[in-house]
Amino acid sequence: MSGSAGEVAGVLLPTLSGGGAERAMLLLARGLRERGLGVDLLTFRAEGELAGAVPAGVGLVELGARNIREAVPRLARYLRRRRPGRLFAAREAANIAAVLARLLALAPTRVVVGIRNTLSQSLDVAAGRRLPPVLRMARLVYPWADAVVAVSDGAADDAARLLGLPRQRITSIGNPVITPELEALAAADPGHPWFAPGQPPVVLGCGRLVPQKDFPMLLDAFARLRSERPCRLVILGDGPEREALIARAQGLGAGDAVDLPGFVANPFAFMARAGAFALSSRFEGSPNVLVQAIACGSPVVATDCPCGPREILDGVAAGRLVPVGDDAALAVALAELLDLPRPQALALPRFDYRAATAAYLAAADG
Repeated sequence: MSGSAGEVAGVLLPTLSGGGAERAMLLLARGLRERGLGVDLLTFRAEGELAGAVPAGVGLVELGARNIREAVPRLARYLRRRRPGRLFAAREAANIAAVLARLLALAPTRVVVGIRNTLSQSLDVAAGRRLPPVLRMARLVYPWADAVVAVSDGAADDAARLLGLPRQRITSIGNPVITPELEALAAADPGHPWFAPGQPPVVLGCGRLVPQKDFPMLLDAFARLRSERPCRLVILGDGPEREALIARAQGLGAGDAVDLPGFVANPFAFMARAGAFALSSRFEGSPNVLVQAIACGSPVVATDCPCGPREILDGVAAGRLVPVGDDAALAVALAELLDLPRPQALALPRFDYRAATAAYLAAADG
């Protein structure tokens, strides 16, 4: 299923922020390019932490749009001019724009929309409340897509209920997050003094500093753990909760043992040296960082949140699940993992970017 000479594929994102969906779609673009396709990475706005991470050989097309309304006619012009055979989108705004633009352009492009999260949670869909506008639009638009892809079975089940789509219309494909470079990146020096030999073990968290990730609960669990043994906590990532998390750590008396270094280009060097990796999320779609931590040989504990962690940790011996929001259970699991011998790095083939790329192409052509 390699590309023929001159064949073009598009990958569409709202922005190039440093989130897991954006990283995964950049790797999809890379995988498509390696299969011989011409690849355009399209964005509403080419801004964000990953703006400099466009894969070699992939063209960058900025639509200059602030929203779906502005993106649709500009994307339709692109489709008429460039005529890509396939267009892969991720995140609701890009998904909706992709389908509407294809209809407006009357283009033969096959459109694949990607569900990256548990929609009922990420769109705050509660019983008895009016559906968010973006979900109402998705219900109207997604049936016109050629394929709908979700990043886990749980996210697919949730999306089928919310969107009113037959479950068999939604394909589950693991995020393309594992690359051949991961081993070398994991072996690099993280450049952080707490990861030097002889230092106390470090618990690692990683993600946007937003309520979804529930890092306050991780801080509470860490404070419990630290009362029992020497250890430290590093949380990689940036976001609006940064100052509140620093204040919480200080209020717990753990400020000197907690560091939030912000966004880092190579989190794998940290994962490879962490005493344990903790995912404290309230909800996910399929957490990339959990897959990557396992691939780097870190013991991992995750909340049993909707959706993804249970599927990822199936068969992972050095993996633990704890209830969502339960800092006491998280502290116990972390203590148990810190006492175990460090596991071997595990290959998770369904998350290899080449395998995922092949699956996305099969879904598009299905």
